[in-house]
Amino acid sequence: QVQLVESGGGSVQAGGSLRLSCAASEYNACMGWFRQAPGKERERVASWSYTDGITYADSVKGRFTISKDSTKNTLYLQMNSLKPEDTAIYYCAAHRLWCPLKESDYNYWGQGTQVTVSS
Repeated sequence: QVQLVESGGGSVQAGGSLRLSCAASEYNACMGWFRQAPGKERERVASWSYTDGITYADSVKGRFTISKDSTKNTLYLQMNSLKPEDTAIYYCAAHRLWCPLKESDYNYWGQGTQVTVSS
């Protein structure tokens, strides 16, 4: 069972930055960040895969950067120019082999970390 541990959430003012980390206990070919705002469905933010590369949601392109330190099995999400609408619980997810099209097909999920952006 792969363990995913997120860290780095917090509260910032609009325009600020945060960096999220997700430490995985084992190697996974695909890792991604998702978020869920109050009253909304969970959505994909960004994903990283050896085979499929990097993808971003349109809402975060140009502001967020996903990266991975393979030596540490750790995924990062650098979030710049944060907006109040970025407020959500951010989850790390992983799949051993590929990046699923459906969120529900990710094998493993972290516990989530809260990001709050005030105006």
